[in-house]
Amino acid sequence: MEPSGGGRKERPKAREPGARLEKAKQKSAQQELKQRQRAEIYALNRVMTELEQQQFDSFCKQMQASGE
Repeated sequence: MEPSGGGRKERPKAREPGARLEKAKQKSAQQELKQRQRAEIYALNRVMTELEQQQFDSFCKQMQASGE
């Protein structure tokens, strides 16, 4: 029997932290992308809501003017 832990190879273990670090970086980048996209969607939604309100106000004024 080997005293090194049942014949485990140390080489794959040495690569594992690098793979974990890469996976963590990818996950972090994915989260940042999601947050940025969400912020862009909210900003676009706000702009579109304001535009819709302006168009509605304009429509109401036209209807009032034609009704008088």
